[in-house]
Amino acid sequence: MSDYLINLNQNPMTSWLTKAVGLPNPVELARSDEGYQKQPFKGKTALLLSVPGGYAGTSVGEVLTAAGAIVLNELSSAPGARADLVVLDATGCGEPDDYKALYEAFQPILKRIAQNGRILLLAGIPEAGDDPVTAALARGLEGFGRSLGKELGKYGTTVNLAYVAKDAVDRLDGVVRFFCGVQCTYVSGQSFRVTAGVSAPASVPVTAVLGGKVALVTGAAGGIGLATAQRLAQEGARLICLDVPAVKETLDKVCADMGATALALDITGADAPRVVADFVMEHFGGVDVVVHNAGITRDKTLANMKPEFWNQVLSVNLAAILAVDKVLLAEQVLRDEGRMVYLSSMSGIAGNYGQTNYATTKAALIGYVAAQAPLLAARGICTNAVAPGFIETGMTEAM
Repeated sequence: MSDYLINLNQNPMTSWLTKAVGLPNPVELARSDEGYQKQPFKGKTALLLSVPGGYAGTSVGEVLTAAGAIVLNELSSAPGARADLVVLDATGCGEPDDYKALYEAFQPILKRIAQNGRILLLAGIPEAGDDPVTAALARGLEGFGRSLGKELGKYGTTVNLAYVAKDAVDRLDGVVRFFCGVQCTYVSGQSFRVTAGVSAPASVPVTAVLGGKVALVTGAAGGIGLATAQRLAQEGARLICLDVPAVKETLDKVCADMGATALALDITGADAPRVVADFVMEHFGGVDVVVHNAGITRDKTLANMKPEFWNQVLSVNLAAILAVDKVLLAEQVLRDEGRMVYLSSMSGIAGNYGQTNYATTKAALIGYVAAQAPLLAARGICTNAVAPGFIETGMTEAM
């Protein structure tokens, strides 16, 4: 829809109409068809700010420099000087007065942040210490970041927050490259944790980051699943794309285009976990990345929902995932240092009218991931849930 509005505003025949009816004139968002680059910030100006006492700034500065950015601690007073990236190390916040640094850091420069700018806030882990004041100040940055993101969103600028453990500052390379990069165009107002709870890989490439890895994506014939598979393949992964037999023709075609291996399977079948595990071991000897994307909606208010609607959604969106995981993990089909990604939804966080079944499963996945993470940490396996908003796919088109 934003592209459509951009075209209307840029067309002399229709620009008068958009102004007359008060339609917005959205910024053209930064996009890239390329994978991760060695120096994605080459030629960009990065402003690195800090609250006194912070512990993450040095590491961030090294990452920004290695990624090609021109790193400054203050913005030039020269007319027209702009910051493309702004990183604030607020891990030193310990007293309410430290919040003054937020105002003093950002208020003078907000109108000098470039279009499609990136702002990354860094805070300590709120629950890491026994000081309620420090925890409150760290948590308060979520409110600051989300509000700031709403103010700057119309310029294509994103604002995100990383809670960083003191022993994890050497793990910020991928975080900074993503949240300060073009890949973050549609991600704003988010908070996440960076900890050392999982053993770090011996080496972390900055390009072709999944070279030599095997990835399994369910629901991969279209929509978010297909887009995910394409990105994984772009970063060098060997792909297994799974979807239902009803879309086998489409699945085969997209797999041929990507050089991926197709697996047409009803993931809810009683034998599906066994089939998946055997297929992976026979063809690849194991899997490194599993993306549980397959999901359906059967929307009705609870009062009008048929039992089959309730059962179908729970079966596809939750039970099948748990069953497949049980086999992949128990038999170590998922290799050490593996990554598991689960497609949740904003409905699982905020709920949605007529989606009690869907929201239940998506909220359950968030709880499942949180409980699995510490259990798998010893093997270096990370589990995360992603909660997209309303994305234009075949499923949402039907809705």
